[in-house]
Amino acid sequence: MKIPLFAPSLALLLVAGAANAQSGWQRAHASIETRWAKDVSPTNALPDYPRPQLTRANWLNLNGLWEFQPGAESDEFPTGKLARKILVPYAVETASSGVMEHHDRLWYRRSFTVPAAWKGSRVMLRFDAVDYESEVFVNGKSLGIHKGGYEPFAYDVAPYLKGAGPQELVVRVYDPTELGGQPRGKQTTKPGGIMYTPTSGIWQTVWLEAVPKAAVDNLKIVPDVDHKLVRLTVNATPGTKAFVTILDGKKVVKTVSLAVNKETVIPIANPKLWSPTSPFLYDLDVKLQSGSKITDKVGSYFGMRKISLGKVNGITKMLLNNKFVFEIGPLDQGYWPESGLTPPTEAALKSDITTMKALGFNMVRKHIKVEPARWYYWTDRLGLMVWQDMPSPNSYIDNPPPIDVPAFDKQVENVVTTHWNAPSIIMWVVFNETQARHDTARLVNKVKTLDPSRLVDRDSGAGYEKNDSDVGDVDDVHSYPPPGVSGPTATQALVCGEYGGLGFIIPGHTWQKRDNWGYALTKSREELQDTYGEFSMMLKGFQDKNGLSAAVYTQITDVEIESNGLMTYDRILKVEPKEIAKANHFAYPVPVFQTVIPTSEKTAQTWRYTFDNPTSGWFGKSFDDASWKEGPGGFGHSVAAGNPLGTPWNTGDIWMRRTFTLPKLTPAAIKQLMVRDCHDEDLEVYINGVLAYKAGGYIGNYESRPLSAEARAALVVGGVNTLAVHCHQTAGGQFVDVGLVRKIPAKK
Repeated sequence: MKIPLFAPSLALLLVAGAANAQSGWQRAHASIETRWAKDVSPTNALPDYPRPQLTRANWLNLNGLWEFQPGAESDEFPTGKLARKILVPYAVETASSGVMEHHDRLWYRRSFTVPAAWKGSRVMLRFDAVDYESEVFVNGKSLGIHKGGYEPFAYDVAPYLKGAGPQELVVRVYDPTELGGQPRGKQTTKPGGIMYTPTSGIWQTVWLEAVPKAAVDNLKIVPDVDHKLVRLTVNATPGTKAFVTILDGKKVVKTVSLAVNKETVIPIANPKLWSPTSPFLYDLDVKLQSGSKITDKVGSYFGMRKISLGKVNGITKMLLNNKFVFEIGPLDQGYWPESGLTPPTEAALKSDITTMKALGFNMVRKHIKVEPARWYYWTDRLGLMVWQDMPSPNSYIDNPPPIDVPAFDKQVENVVTTHWNAPSIIMWVVFNETQARHDTARLVNKVKTLDPSRLVDRDSGAGYEKNDSDVGDVDDVHSYPPPGVSGPTATQALVCGEYGGLGFIIPGHTWQKRDNWGYALTKSREELQDTYGEFSMMLKGFQDKNGLSAAVYTQITDVEIESNGLMTYDRILKVEPKEIAKANHFAYPVPVFQTVIPTSEKTAQTWRYTFDNPTSGWFGKSFDDASWKEGPGGFGHSVAAGNPLGTPWNTGDIWMRRTFTLPKLTPAAIKQLMVRDCHDEDLEVYINGVLAYKAGGYIGNYESRPLSAEARAALVVGGVNTLAVHCHQTAGGQFVDVGLVRKIPAKK
């Protein structure tokens, strides 16, 4: 299946350099690109060492130009050269690959030569990620079939080598995307809304590594802050012995010898703790001895960091190193306009993290994606706590195929065991909202058993639900645009796993020229910053009054047509970092909201209402509503925690009216009037028969939005006015409450 993704102009295609032209490859161009796109080339395709937590000296990067051609289910093994060229490790759909087409079946081919100095070693061929099913051949022999789009795998190719010269490497790929029930995250062949261009085939580094026959397989490092020690397991060839040196820079902290394949406790005197404000890392050197010979040397690092739950003033909170630190971070989906899920360069990857730090964030939620290992290296080294999502099957499609339960189980285990040494990762997120949710309690217990040192979020966004409500360490709600918080719980910390989504469009920096969107659009940098600041002070209130431990703002960058990032998709900042940093430290100067017509938040307000479709003109000032019922607000059922429920409403629509006397406000004060409301779902607000505000969808908490100019003009200052409301409901919870406030700007 072939799907063209973007048709670059002839002028753009002619830009390729002479070297690329001679190779038969040239870079394609996305509709917008980051400043790093131009740095990608056959000689600069993610050349850095790909596995910072287990380093060896002898390795060979196989990124670069490969032969490529689309495939079919009936294909025989191809002989000879393939038809086209592709730049690995960029997915076939991306501009950086040079192909920019979707194919569900692919063939890759290249040759490699093993350095002579590697003779006698195992030669491990490593793939850090291939989406989804791959079969690897060396010199025509199949090494095996691997399934899983977000996990590394490897084969020892030494038995398949022929002589000392070039060796043939061929990879067959099949990626069903939404046609299968495998984990795929936000990928779809029909991008739009919150679903994006797929990533098929090789999308992370391919490399060779010389591994001695007596070697370290992996390390497991578990810090114990309370007891000032680290628990280290060196998994290695049986019968060997390990010598471990722990370093603080160049200073030796501890040297120990230990048995392999069993946990060893190593005391650390006066340990330096890891935190976002002081991300200290100890270096780790491991030598493996077989008989009298040192056969293997690997390097690693670790941070002395503890994440736990504990009581603060009787409320369960998330604690870092036994202290409460409010965690504030963005949702990060890890997409790039020119290179999809693959960062274009190391500098680009690092820049996103340094930008998050500059914005005052201390945490990030890595959303339904697993990054290359170097991303976690930089969150470890720069100090950014990570909530790590599991990529979900069946994300946001109608009539999805059955969930591949074994594949999801396998992914859960792989993500945990390949990342459990990263000090920056503090919580595993098993599900997002209801996407492919299954066996929740079993899977949470599985993760807890694999890694009891971290917290587990059963389902980001399910905090208001009663099913499995006591499972996991946190009760996590999503609330758009303003943040929200669920009710109290004795055993879980309260977090807001998503909020915000404020859109701001910068012309020339959008994925397409029109129909880009956000959950709520702002018109200027200042409005975006001010609204962000207002939301942050709401978080401060939830922290102080409800015990909120953390919140995640949607999101750090735009992604395709979703334009609600603090940066555009091509990584242009929409905000002043210092202003967002102020807000994230709860120091942003916020306006005062003065009540003009109260909502029912503090005291129930009386409304006339009907569930029956009224006659035309129901919103007018002279309409006779004497036959309507009378009752207190708010109206609804299944409301978010803290929202006042005065009158039950469970029909598809409600119409509401009330009168109010407007004080004698100045013209300047009239311009400051705003609708204050909470609605689930579609809302229309009228003042004296004139539309004042209209919003689709739902919000989980109260927010204030400007009145229309026409409605302000229709107000009777010092006299009686009519407020009329219509709310329409389709599914899920429902609620409506409306008032008016005056927004008095903050002094800056």
